[in-house]
Amino acid sequence: ADGLPVMMVHRSPSCGCCGAWVDHVREAGFPVDVHEMDDLGEVKERLGIPYGKGSCHTAEVGGYAIEGHVPASDIKRLLEEKPDALGLVLPGMPMGSPGMEMPDGRSQPFTVELTCGA
Repeated sequence: ADGLPVMMVHRSPSCGCCGAWVDHVREAGFPVDVHEMDDLGEVKERLGIPYGKGSCHTAEVGGYAIEGHVPASDIKRLLEEKPDALGLVLPGMPMGSPGMEMPDGRSQPFTVELTCGA
């Protein structure tokens, strides 16, 4: 890969959009280790994902937590800049975000947030 760290993705085995997001970060050069589990609550709690900021999958990379459909470009920027933070969150499942692309190209605005935890 591009010298990027391995990303560990925790996801539900039944979620198709999670698989599409994993494809997105792999295409961006991240080596990915997928852990499928039915309940992500323990992972989100262990990593300190703030209440109300959750999404359908949670990743760990380079000492940071990545919650939801965060674009790979934002993750690479996080790893380059190394801020003192918990990681990045993109709450919910915004239409048009990586893994949530619509066949007709529709999208909704979304904001990736740098978070310091709960």
